[in-house]
Amino acid sequence: MKIVGISGSPRKGENSEKLIDLALEVAEDLGFAVDRVLLSEHAITPCTGCGSCADTGECVVRDAMTDLYPLIKSADGLIVATPVYFGCMTAQLKALFDRTLPFRKQGFALSGTVGGAIAVGGSRNGGQEKTIQAIHDWMHIHGMIPVGDNSHFGGIVYAPAESDLVGLQTVRDTAKKVCDVLEMMSSR
Repeated sequence: MKIVGISGSPRKGENSEKLIDLALEVAEDLGFAVDRVLLSEHAITPCTGCGSCADTGECVVRDAMTDLYPLIKSADGLIVATPVYFGCMTAQLKALFDRTLPFRKQGFALSGTVGGAIAVGGSRNGGQEKTIQAIHDWMHIHGMIPVGDNSHFGGIVYAPAESDLVGLQTVRDTAKKVCDVLEMMSSR
């Protein structure tokens, strides 16, 4: 089974990418194949609402998403991390989310995918829970199965991430929960 981590940060090598690496390390240690989508490396044009995907099931915009669609669709689990910008996810991550509309038009291609969310803010109460809720909303709209960290909503961290030991544990626990649910689903 494969878990894909998506870092919604435009900043290379910073907190969100480090947290995705931590989450995917947990998954690898549990025997899962992993892959990464780092939005610091991809330019994604926002959705224009043209409606073409309603007819064809495909987006007419040709950019980095063209290569990311198969990777995202191939995932059994998705773990999404983002910094909190002005109370919610980054514009880059929102553009990726909006551009996943073709998956709904392809018979809800992400339905049943297990998802976990990670948000990193400037303080302990920097909007992380609201940001995770927005990520979970995206997952629900696709028919995904969002999970938390076993006692909360997901990975909630404040910057700098490496100094937030409690937050880092919520990231590990969220990744483990994604893996646990996938293992439960595969054993049925």
